[in-house]
Amino acid sequence: MDELDTVVDALAEAQLVVAATGAGMSRESGIHTFREAQEGLWERYNPEELATRQGFQEHPARVWGWYNYRRGLIAQRAPHAGHRALAELEELVPKVVVVTQNIDGFHRDAGSSNVLEVHGNIHRFKCFEQDHPVELDEPVSDSNGDLEPPRCPRCGSLIRPDVVWFGEMLPPGVFQDAEAASSACDVMLVVGTSGMVQPAANLPLVASASGAMVVEVNVEPSQLTHYVDVFLEGPAGQILPALVARLAARHS
Repeated sequence: MDELDTVVDALAEAQLVVAATGAGMSRESGIHTFREAQEGLWERYNPEELATRQGFQEHPARVWGWYNYRRGLIAQRAPHAGHRALAELEELVPKVVVVTQNIDGFHRDAGSSNVLEVHGNIHRFKCFEQDHPVELDEPVSDSNGDLEPPRCPRCGSLIRPDVVWFGEMLPPGVFQDAEAASSACDVMLVVGTSGMVQPAANLPLVASASGAMVVEVNVEPSQLTHYVDVFLEGPAGQILPALVARLAARHS
C-alpha cells in the first residue's frame, strides 16, 4: 500500500476533515506572496508602510493603492485543481472545514462551503475606526494610484481592506473556530504552508494531540514535516485531485 492509499483509508473513515492551507496553495495559482508582489513602484516600501495600522494612518492613499494593485494581480488568476479537489471532498466526507491563511478568496470561488479565513479576505472591506463591514464595488488597479480610500457610511471613518495587518489580532471567533475544528477532526491536510506563521502553524499540532492523522502536502519539507504522520511531496494541484479521485473510486 502506498502513502496515498494510507491517506485515502483515513479519509474514508473520517467524519471531519480539516484542510489547513498556506501561501503555497495560492502560489500554484500564480499569486505572489506579500513580499513577492513588492515589485516595480512598490519595491521601495517596507511592509510596515503598507500593512500596518500606523502605515494606513500616515499614508491611507498609499496603502489603499497597494491593495488595489494586489487585487488586480489576483483578478488575473483563478483557483487551481487543488482548490477544486477540496470542494469536491465535501461530497465524499460528512464534513470538511478549510482553514486558510490566504486572502484571495479562491477556496470559496472553487466551491468550498465551510471556509475559515484567519487572515481575512482582500475582497471584503471594513472601516478603520469601528470595523463596520462595508459593501463596496471592488476597486481593481494595476498601478499605485493615489486616490484616498472612501469613508464608512455609518461613522465616516476611512475604509480599509478586511485583512489582518502586521501586529493585529486575528478576526474575532475565526481562529477559535479553527482551533475547535482542528481538535475535533479525524484527518488534517496541511497544504502549502511553511509552518512558520503563528498562530496558524500550531493547528496541526492541536490536531495531532487530539488523535487526528496529520498529512502534509507540500513541494518541499517544512517546519511541520517532522511532526506529521504522512508527508506527500508535490504540488497540491496534483496530489489533492489524486487523493479525491481514489476516494471517489471507493464510493462508486
